[in-house]
Amino acid sequence: MKGNVNNTKPDLKAFKRAPLVGLSRWENGNLTTNLAEKKDTNGAFFLVEAMLAPGTEPPPHVHTREDELFYVLEGEFDVYVGKEAFKVEAGECVFLPRFKPHAFLIRSPRLHVLALFTPAGLEEAFRSMSTPAQRLELPAGAVTYSTGDLKQTAQRLSDYGARFLTPDDIADQLPVYPKPLPSNAAKFTADTSMSHIRQPSRRVRNGANYG
Repeated sequence: MKGNVNNTKPDLKAFKRAPLVGLSRWENGNLTTNLAEKKDTNGAFFLVEAMLAPGTEPPPHVHTREDELFYVLEGEFDVYVGKEAFKVEAGECVFLPRFKPHAFLIRSPRLHVLALFTPAGLEEAFRSMSTPAQRLELPAGAVTYSTGDLKQTAQRLSDYGARFLTPDDIADQLPVYPKPLPSNAAKFTADTSMSHIRQPSRRVRNGANYG
């Protein structure tokens, strides 16, 4: 007798997707395109392509429901995770586990990233704080986290398990923030002197070293 298979989730459909105006939104001064949402992945993950500029970063915060990974397509930013900090450039990724307080500061005129959240669900919070994009460019003169109603934003995010840190939290849990990281720093920790910053590994391509 054939075994019974209990399929409790709907079948997923294959698809391809690219940044289009109809799929994109302006969220706190950023341009975002949701490439895969909860409904596309049975809640497994949420993938968003985003363009950001200095000054549009969210305040230091912590997620309780999802892990987060950034892959940089263009630009660079300093990422602060607990007592560690990483300079992340084009072609590199950084992983941010849930429950780990973190923040980032953009160190280039523009930052173009893919952001993966697992499991999915946080896209609903972003959707509630955004408007349809009129073009695939950063919005001019848009309200950002630093210029908008942060209390209202914090309430919306708290409904999805994310919380902004207080000044005391930041001082205690993100001791390196917001110090700029040296351009040659791959990783910096609060209990390590600047002279002991780990240098980025050198790789080999076609017999030649490159950083």
